[in-house]
Amino acid sequence: MPVKIRLQRHGKKGKPLYWIVAADARATRDGKYLEKLGVYNPNTNPATIDIDVDGSVKWLQNGAQPTDTAKAILSYKGVMLKNHLAGGVRKGALTEEQAEEKFQAWLDEKAGKIDAKKVSLTKAESDAKAKALAAEVKVNEERAAAANEAVNAAIKAEADAKAAAQAAEEVVEETAPETIDDAQAAAQEEGKTE
Repeated sequence: MPVKIRLQRHGKKGKPLYWIVAADARATRDGKYLEKLGVYNPNTNPATIDIDVDGSVKWLQNGAQPTDTAKAILSYKGVMLKNHLAGGVRKGALTEEQAEEKFQAWLDEKAGKIDAKKVSLTKAESDAKAKALAAEVKVNEERAAAANEAVNAAIKAEADAKAAAQAAEEVVEETAPETIDDAQAAAQEEGKTE
């Protein structure tokens, strides 16, 4: 029976969660499996991978073939390296302690890289938030300035309207008596002519 190490999809639509399983190659993608080796969650950044390294190495040594994606994940977590080192121990090129020491050194280096990526992502996120906050403050200041200008323009327009109204009243007051006098004179003249 050919055995594959592959991904089995779980999770909801748009939010996949994969199990890494050892399964018969003839089984359906989400069907029966022989052993669950780990979990892969691509929704987080960096992706969350929890895998049984020793169980995966055991399956690889027994002839299980990983799919391309599963092989990339196994390589990322060091399973392929540990399998390679175990082959060196079987051939006598390394001792078990040397192989374990090399594997631990690789794990420490990989953990340092992952931590550096997390720090850079956190820094980039905080920088983006600071930039967005600065842009928002600038927009708010521009809106406040525009509102102040509108209020000042309204006050000025109201003052101009009051001044124009007062000027019109003064003109009416000055011309009104003359107009009344002219009207009375015109009426008297009409009365005389009649």
